[in-house]
Amino acid sequence: MTIQGFTKKDFDVFTIDGLDERMEAIKSTVRPKLEAAGEYFAPAISSMTGDEMFYHVAKHARRKVNPPDDTWVAFADNKRGYKKLPHFQIGLFESHLFVWFSVIYESPIKGALADQLFQKEEILHNIPDHYVWSMDHTKPDAELQKNLSAQDRLTMIDRLKSVKKSELLCGIHLNRDDERVQDGEKLTQVIEETFETVLPLYRTAKEVHANI
Repeated sequence: MTIQGFTKKDFDVFTIDGLDERMEAIKSTVRPKLEAAGEYFAPAISSMTGDEMFYHVAKHARRKVNPPDDTWVAFADNKRGYKKLPHFQIGLFESHLFVWFSVIYESPIKGALADQLFQKEEILHNIPDHYVWSMDHTKPDAELQKNLSAQDRLTMIDRLKSVKKSELLCGIHLNRDDERVQDGEKLTQVIEETFETVLPLYRTAKEVHANI
């Protein structure tokens, strides 16, 4: 069993004007695939991490005017929510699909996690060159690992500690036209490999979270 791939129609929902119109397209086109991905990957990530993981599909309930530029399913070890916890995400912007490990601005562990990553710099160094880093989950842009010097990575971690709204996300971007995005079997394999690769980041974050 694998998940479904994502098609041009899925990515094109983000070109639809109007909050209600775009949300209706997301609900009918993209959300069923994200729900299915949640059901598929939650047990796999649970096995991988040793934590019982629950999936949360973005509802965008707080939006009143501006339509969302992306949507996603997140995985965390809490049935009620994920935003304050280290978590994994699969999602789409108009231009690409993303697969992340994420600690976002609501998390209370950011400073302590930064301290741990300063001590475990090898985790940052060992991320593959084609992976990307972001410090803002709301923006589609990200920095390639191969373009970041060791000092760049340390500066990024320092920002996680010192800037209140900073975030830390690491994973992959797949262009919407990448054949692996549309092929469910290939996409399933890529997502599993990505989660395994960023697992050291998750484990470090979980250790920190357990001690706060």
